[in-house]
Amino acid sequence: MKGLLKRALESGEIFEMIYLSNKNEISQRKIKVVDISSNTFRAYCFTRRQPRIFKISNVLSIGLVRRRKMNQGA
Repeated sequence: MKGLLKRALESGEIFEMIYLSNKNEISQRKIKVVDISSNTFRAYCFTRRQPRIFKISNVLSIGLVRRRKMNQGA
């Protein structure tokens, strides 16, 4: 997980994350990682439109935001 977060930090790209909150609520967010520490990371959350701190252990999935291709000739 830390490898993906480090890649996100170094590339500056927007990643999509599925996150489990402390209240056991699952959310899907688009984020830009700003800083990584031992157990947490800071990111700008485009869903909440503000910087947030996330626990690394609560990240269920993370990956690059995939761009959808437009149908050509439709």
